[in-house]
Amino acid sequence: MIDFTLTRATSLGQATELAATSPTAQQGATVRFIAGGTTLVDLMKLDVETPRQVVDINRLALANVSRNVDGALWVGALGRNSDRAHHPDVVREYPVLSQALLSGASGQLRNMATTSGNLLQRTRCTYFRDTTFSECNKRTPGSGCAAISGNNRIHAVLGTSEHCIATHPSDMAVAMTALEARIHVQGAKGDREIAIADFYKLPGSTPHIENALAPGDLIDYITLPAIKPGTKSAYLKLRDRASYEFALASAAVVAQVEDGRIRYIRIALGGVGTRPWRSLEAEQALIGKPCETAKFRAAAEAALHDARPQSDNGFKIELAKRAIVRALTTVTA
Repeated sequence: MIDFTLTRATSLGQATELAATSPTAQQGATVRFIAGGTTLVDLMKLDVETPRQVVDINRLALANVSRNVDGALWVGALGRNSDRAHHPDVVREYPVLSQALLSGASGQLRNMATTSGNLLQRTRCTYFRDTTFSECNKRTPGSGCAAISGNNRIHAVLGTSEHCIATHPSDMAVAMTALEARIHVQGAKGDREIAIADFYKLPGSTPHIENALAPGDLIDYITLPAIKPGTKSAYLKLRDRASYEFALASAAVVAQVEDGRIRYIRIALGGVGTRPWRSLEAEQALIGKPCETAKFRAAAEAALHDARPQSDNGFKIELAKRAIVRALTTVTA
């Protein structure tokens, strides 16, 4: 770990002003915010992240949960994952989010990890996290992607490119994608609101650009739209072991059923995409259709139609299909 300066921000303005001095908010940022530190500290120890200044934002009043006039839930960026998972409104109205949060990491880590930190969680690709491997376009643009010809069992099958196949690791972000969350950002150039569908970037030829944040941008809260009456939701995570493991494939489903037919449906996948992966194809295949296993399977086939497996992760395609069918069966029962 290189030497760095630690500053404790006492206001949003101070925090964003400090971060705006960095040339980027992406890989190679010279200023980083820290809250729980469950990802950043690890990456700094590995010399993957080498900021010259770390800004502690824990003193900012960004941990509350409140209700908007239109029924939406405002979720403060600095709330801890454990608190979010057990919040009465989340458990009652957004069970998919509670389940996703509780499936992530360990109890100790959930007690430290924050909402915004989880949104910005970085890939667990071995080649990204181990600097002895020189070929990683996400860490060093233009250097290549060692995973394509290497150990790629945990890597993505959707949204990949010839430059990067790293999987996005978050469970929470998958649930929030299915819920169509909106991310509110304060920055040196003012306030912005970003739909979660527009927040994460596909790797393309620039895998080091992971999200829509600019230098100085700080996530201050997230909006979860009001849930439609009669809506059910669930998160299913498939992994190598029962706890403290990242998804091989996961499915977040939000559905409203009337008279045995699907009237509203949102499906997002985790563990298989380079970003939290919403499947519009699966949703379109289900709208207005009866709640039948055959229809669920057809939707799953549509969701994985464009999957591009590597040498060791082709099993993820069938695994993801089964996760979709199981999650749909759960919420429409």
